[in-house]
Order: sequence, then C-alpha cells, then structure tokens
Amino acid sequence: MRPEPSEDHSSRDGPAYYAVGASTRLRDIRAILHPPYTAWHLSYVVIGSLLAPKVNWSTLVGAVIAFFLAVGVAAHVLDELRGRPLGTLLPKNLLIASAVVSLSGAVAIGIVGLLRWGPWFGLFITLGVVLVLVYNLELFGGRLHTDLGFALAWGAFPVLVAAYAQEQSLRLSAIILACAAALLSAAQRSLSNPARRIRRRAISVEGSIVYDDGTVEQLSRSYVLYPLEKTLRCLSWAIIILAFSLLLFRLGY
Repeated sequence: MRPEPSEDHSSRDGPAYYAVGASTRLRDIRAILHPPYTAWHLSYVVIGSLLAPKVNWSTLVGAVIAFFLAVGVAAHVLDELRGRPLGTLLPKNLLIASAVVSLSGAVAIGIVGLLRWGPWFGLFITLGVVLVLVYNLELFGGRLHTDLGFALAWGAFPVLVAAYAQEQSLRLSAIILACAAALLSAAQRSLSNPARRIRRRAISVEGSIVYDDGTVEQLSRSYVLYPLEKTLRCLSWAIIILAFSLLLFRLGY
C-alpha cells in the first residue's frame, strides 16, 4: 500500500511538478519549456530518425533543433499567452517575440530540408506550422485541442517527419512507430490532464478510502497527484533513455 506523502507543499506550490516555488525568471522559463515533456517528444524525433538503414546525422540534429524550436519553445509560449496557465510573469512582448523567432527558426530549418529533399517535404513544414498555431492558440473553437489532437500532433507527427527526412519516404515501420508514439502521448495526456487540473484549479481535495481490513487513508492533493506525476516522470525518463540507448547502438556502443 502506497504511503501518503507527509507534506502537501509540493502539490500546491506550482503549476507543474517541474515548476514549483515562487515565480522567478528562472522558474518561469523552466515552466514554459516543460523540460520532461519537451525531451520526451524530442526523443520521438531521435527514434524516428534512427529507423533509417543509414542515418544522416546532420539531418537528425537539424530535426531535433527544429522540433525544439517549434514544440519546446513556440508551442509552449503560445499556450502561455492564452490565459497564463503556468502563472508566469514573463512580459507579453517577450513571449510573442519568442514565439515568432522560434517558429521562424524551425521553418527556416524546414526550408533547408525542402531544398534538399524536394517539394513533398513542404507538406510537413506547412502541417507543422498549422499544428503549432491551431492547437496551441485553440483556433477553430479548439477542435484540434483534444486528446486525439495531442496524440497525433506531438506523438505521431515527430516520428513521421524525422523518418521522412532521413529517407524521403515512409516505411511501414515508421508508420507503426508513429502509432506507438501516438498511444504513448495519449497516455501522457490522460495522466497530465487531471494532474494539471488539480495543481492549477483545485481548492481542496477531501475524502477517504476505507479498505476491507478497516484501514482508512485520507485523500489529499499529494495523495492524488503522487501516482499521476510519478508515472509521468517514469514515462518521460523511459522514452528519453530508450532514445539514448538506440542512439548509442547506432554509434556502435
């Protein structure tokens, strides 16, 4: 039986488990970058690239940088501009400039790929920009801002783009891997949604669990958040380590 954390402060002192404490410039930047989730989705880019029989390492690095700019920075900054869900104090003009510069940088890298791999790659560039803007700004009534939209945009899409950039085609293995990434991202979403609601919106958590042996456990914010956030931590590290191990394997280690 899992013991309840003795302190509840870590549950309420921040909008995310990686962004706790009072708002400072460093905490706000860390919060916006969502380090574990950004690294998780960049790992999809690495794994998708490594499916190629012969890896073009400069292409892999370029894809990782482009996705970091588009997803790690631009998408998260645009999300923060909509109501400040992370509670940051970063100036609005700084957020807008960061979104414009980072998304422009990602597109610039994509254009280099377009010149190397032909016009079909332009579809990925266009779709990537559309996903960042439509999903994170919740355009069209937020129809894309759903669990399925998240799974496809931040799970399947990075794998497909990375795999296509390596070979200018998509193998069946890449499509299957994209499905797996979508399912993992769906799992991430199903865990992070309630954790986010509790951290950012819940005033209190009350109640108890009574077991058949008479044991009673009191519910609290920490009690509810603990399994959600521990699983998210484990999953993020698992995907990152998996990508790193495959990278070492392709390098001959």
